[in-house]
Amino acid sequence: MPRLAANLSMLFNEHDFLDRFAAARKCGFEAVEFLFPYAFPKKEIAARLAGSGLQQVLFNVAQGDWDKGDRGIGAVPGREAEFREAIEIALDYADTLDCPRLHVMAGLSKDGANVETFAANLAWAAPLAKQAGVQLMLEPLNAVDFPGYVNASVETALWLIAKSGSDNVFLQYDAYHLQMSQGRLLQTFRDHQPIIRHVQIAGVPGRNEPDSSQEINFPALFALLDELGYSGWVSGEYRPRGKTTDGLGWAAPWGIKAA
Repeated sequence: MPRLAANLSMLFNEHDFLDRFAAARKCGFEAVEFLFPYAFPKKEIAARLAGSGLQQVLFNVAQGDWDKGDRGIGAVPGREAEFREAIEIALDYADTLDCPRLHVMAGLSKDGANVETFAANLAWAAPLAKQAGVQLMLEPLNAVDFPGYVNASVETALWLIAKSGSDNVFLQYDAYHLQMSQGRLLQTFRDHQPIIRHVQIAGVPGRNEPDSSQEINFPALFALLDELGYSGWVSGEYRPRGKTTDGLGWAAPWGIKAA
């Protein structure tokens, strides 16, 4: 059975961010992720995790300036020093939050981002992260939602993993992005399971609840994860159509319920 986590940047947004931890736990989630924690003191987030009995399983390295159009800086030439500082800050947060994974965003081609720069930055960051007990994750993002994103395909992510020269860079499997960009969800998971360390789900189209109204066959995907013995987390990273608790029926078979 899948081990379900909740993305608190997208779910439970009826509550202030720091109150979402308790809301998620009340519904039965045992783990959470979010996009970026840096607007909040790390010790305050750690206290919310501990108080709710939750595990932190993933968050993103700082992406640059989102409001100015940045979608990561890992692949952007000339921003290597900023990237290194972002990695160090993320690892500091990961240590306090006892979080074992960091998603590293690449950046956009319009800013000059390229795979060679990203590979070199990953080669620098991966040993540092490994020493801290943290895995670095690469997530291909689809070109509809993220036009010009450098890491836009599984093939690119595999190339980056190989070129990093590290055994501490892994694939983040996001069913929404993969369905939007390529399909073949089950075969892709079969082919690359050895390097997949985290799974995220949302429905297509709309990035809403992963339920039967969407085009992805989530029961088949969950069955495959069980068949192949995937023991990592499966995180709901979607936009609720309404109140979060009203749309949790998809997760009811695994003990998640409106509360």
